[in-house]
Amino acid sequence: MVKLAQKRDMAGSKGQWKEFLKAHDKKFGTSLSDPSRRSVDDLAVFLKTFMEDDDLKFFKKVLQCHSNRHEVEQLKKNSPDDETAEQRLVRSTLEHPLYPVDYSFPSHDEEWVVVKRSKKLKAMKSADIIAIDCEMVLCEDGTEALVKVCAVDRNLKVKLDKVVNPNKEIADYRTEITGISAKDLDGVTYTLKDVQKSLKKLLSHETILVGHSLNNDLQALKLDCTRVIDTSYVFKYPKSTNKKPSLSLLCKALLGYELRKGNLHNCLDDARAAMKLVLARLEGKIGDVIAEEVKESDMTRLLMHRIPVNLSSQDLKSVLPGNFLIEVKVNKVKYYSAFAIFNTRQEAIEAFENIDGELEKDSTGRPQKLVKFELDSGITGTFCVCKIIANDSVGQLTNKRSAEDDTNGTVKKLKTDETLGQLGDSSKCSNHCGIHLKKIEILEEELSQREKEISNLNKIVAALTRKQGL
Repeated sequence: MVKLAQKRDMAGSKGQWKEFLKAHDKKFGTSLSDPSRRSVDDLAVFLKTFMEDDDLKFFKKVLQCHSNRHEVEQLKKNSPDDETAEQRLVRSTLEHPLYPVDYSFPSHDEEWVVVKRSKKLKAMKSADIIAIDCEMVLCEDGTEALVKVCAVDRNLKVKLDKVVNPNKEIADYRTEITGISAKDLDGVTYTLKDVQKSLKKLLSHETILVGHSLNNDLQALKLDCTRVIDTSYVFKYPKSTNKKPSLSLLCKALLGYELRKGNLHNCLDDARAAMKLVLARLEGKIGDVIAEEVKESDMTRLLMHRIPVNLSSQDLKSVLPGNFLIEVKVNKVKYYSAFAIFNTRQEAIEAFENIDGELEKDSTGRPQKLVKFELDSGITGTFCVCKIIANDSVGQLTNKRSAEDDTNGTVKKLKTDETLGQLGDSSKCSNHCGIHLKKIEILEEELSQREKEISNLNKIVAALTRKQGL
């Protein structure tokens, strides 16, 4: 919960998390700012500094996310035979570590619609599913607004396909992604409220909502629904990380077809793709683990995220070292993310190493640095820069290419055939075992850290539940 407060820049009566630490802990202060390394008492004291109604409603929503997860877990324990295949995928979504982060919506705010869920066993056994996908535009006030929505049923039949009038001044139609331009909105009277009415009707009989990174669509729809299947959660990479696979990768790796070429999205195709993935999983045609594909183009990129919207893409070039192109990835209300694309992999590596910032890891385990900036205009702030893939992947690829790159016939091998013969099989086996043991130690350390975080979070949730009488 403290990490959520950090992510949302929330401040209690004693300021944000790091401001609180300066006053609360004179010995360590902000030098030990990772919430997972702090005691439950420290975290609880910080959470008690929040007194505003909106903040308390938000934390109550986080607790509700955990309550949703607990309910489906209880169903599995108490009535294992009553859990449908569809409900198992709902549970898979709710059990994902990022669910409380991504699905804690401010549904108490105006304009939001909540699809109430029944706790009856019949409702929990519902197998009806609808898949949706949305496209959003960037408005003049810095917010995102819904501009198109599509929904399909289990038979891939279109249930909703509408262009939506945001009723706001639009700053960027993102035509290269959405396919929507100003002329497409001429005469359009269909609004967000109309969409909400249509979807609430479609979901009125405990229907399960399907989508890829569905939380983004629900945020745009201002629709809070707890019976969801998120394909970015259900399908995972082999390694135990929170990195989400793209919809395009899932279609290519699991369904065997290219979803799109270039950046242009087709809202209807994306909704159908999410439904096809779920149906294939329900029918046992595909598993839920996919191989991670490392593209050569990824090696020349750095991902920049949590970039303040008042920092333009042109300003990024003056902040980050090196010569690169900018490709904006995702725009949000306060922040956006983008790729810095370099000419070579080496240039990307050098640029990352030359960034003045403390080295850490992002939520998926990739190397990351925090960049602080101050422009001539007086604008200050921070954003994060991380590598597309983790260091160990880079090292493996480098070693592989070094062994294969023999264009001049003069590349030195690490071990010649003669040397290998002298060393013998036992030496090779020992080396391999040593590498595997090292990897196992690292994984065990990561697992132990995760277990501590989960334990601390559960203690906080229990304490707050008792406090609020939930």
